[in-house]
Amino acid sequence: MQPPALVFSDDQAEAYDRVADQLRGMGIDLAKGTVAPAVEGKSSVLAVIGKAGSGKTMLLASLYKALQEAGLEIVSGDYEGKKRKERRTLAILAPTNKAASVLRLRGVPATTIHRILYTPVYDPQYERIAEWLAGNGKRPEVEGLTEVALDRAKAFYDQVPSIPGALAAAGLRGSDFIKGWKRREEPLDVGFVDESSMLDERQLDDLREIFPTLVLFGDPAQLAPVGQSGQMVFDGLGETRKLILSRIHRQAEDNPILDLAHALADPDLGFESFERMVEKAAERDDRVQMAQRVDADLMARSPVLVWRNATRIRLITAFRAAQGAPETALIPGEPLICDGLELPLKHRKKRIDLEARGLIKGAQVIYLGPGNRDGFARLHVVGAEDPQVSAASIIKIEKPGEEEPFIPSAARMGAAFLHGAAVTIHKAQGSQWETVQVFAPDLWAASQAGRMEAGVPLWKRLAYVAITRAEKRLLWVVRNRLALPQTALGVEDLPKVAPRLKLKPEPEADAASG
Repeated sequence: MQPPALVFSDDQAEAYDRVADQLRGMGIDLAKGTVAPAVEGKSSVLAVIGKAGSGKTMLLASLYKALQEAGLEIVSGDYEGKKRKERRTLAILAPTNKAASVLRLRGVPATTIHRILYTPVYDPQYERIAEWLAGNGKRPEVEGLTEVALDRAKAFYDQVPSIPGALAAAGLRGSDFIKGWKRREEPLDVGFVDESSMLDERQLDDLREIFPTLVLFGDPAQLAPVGQSGQMVFDGLGETRKLILSRIHRQAEDNPILDLAHALADPDLGFESFERMVEKAAERDDRVQMAQRVDADLMARSPVLVWRNATRIRLITAFRAAQGAPETALIPGEPLICDGLELPLKHRKKRIDLEARGLIKGAQVIYLGPGNRDGFARLHVVGAEDPQVSAASIIKIEKPGEEEPFIPSAARMGAAFLHGAAVTIHKAQGSQWETVQVFAPDLWAASQAGRMEAGVPLWKRLAYVAITRAEKRLLWVVRNRLALPQTALGVEDLPKVAPRLKLKPEPEADAASG
């Protein structure tokens, strides 16, 4: 096999070779494109660390393509066929659906960590269809499914190798063919984890149980998970286990947004000086703008990023008032953020069902309307491959000066949501939007507080994470004002299935019953 055709920088080439050496020791030779049976009892963890623009995603994608060409089977988490002793596998993971979707849009078949930790249990008759689609069985005869429906499933799978998507194309809902979810018992093989700065120690331990070979990709300048004293999971690895990408690549060098992000590394840079840099960047390049007001239209799909909860609540209240949303109900198109699951421990199956549908803490969701049952809501899970779900929901709208949130929609138990028109920078990690609004008065307040995290002023870490959420345009909002919306909220812009799934709109999936 020839080395990747891409032109690597020296640090990327060194990281590629180090990962390749590690894989060779585990029986996978990227240079020759060959694999041997897995080596029992061996394990390794490496971390590829670099700031935004250093080429982490480019390196991950190159390694994925080389492993795929060597014959590793990609594990997606939606269905796994019968185990073969000689099988070697690769799973590419991210902490959230939104982070996984960023990779998928770049051609890397990523899934969420949760979808790998838990595996679906298929109804036996529909499992026969899955085995046939995966090339491991004969074309089945299934009661209630016509030959035309099977043809639709096959055509879909040939275009996009997703078993749930193919079965949906045949007219089935997830509740028809998935009977439950179980914790993965058998280990996999090679795991790549993007946005690993978001992992906590428990998640890392879970992943190490499953993957003998684990490669973490992370940004050391981001914010560490709450409760880890500013430390990230890869900080605890030995220096020989960390591969540092320091060069900023050509495609990133002419990016004023990344220029601002990297300027924050200057230890002598103060907030006022940095804000002058933002102002000068805005004068030179329209990808950066100094905004006098928050754009209410953008808030519907791209939240304002803030530091303080009080700011978040105040902006959400102003947004809902400007959009004409009543206090007693949500209107279709309002953005939400999943705040976790409010379920007793005895309802483990319901918890797994909801999480498998993408309703994990931090998931971005758009409200579509009330469900068919009391306490249920129809939702669009941003970044999910099968985005439309109906779920038992507890939706909380916080108000300034009030300790208890107003709850316009509530099941007895289910997925809990906060409003998502504004979010804290901590919760924005792992996500990206084309245009991002950063609420600068909050960062100024953080600078005045003088707080530090892992030896770095907190305001700089906050600014770095907020700025690097922007893919194409950064709005640096300097005043505590909201511009009136120019368009009414709606859901017409939302796809009924993931953008690349074109054959047929998927029927609405019914989440775990309340």
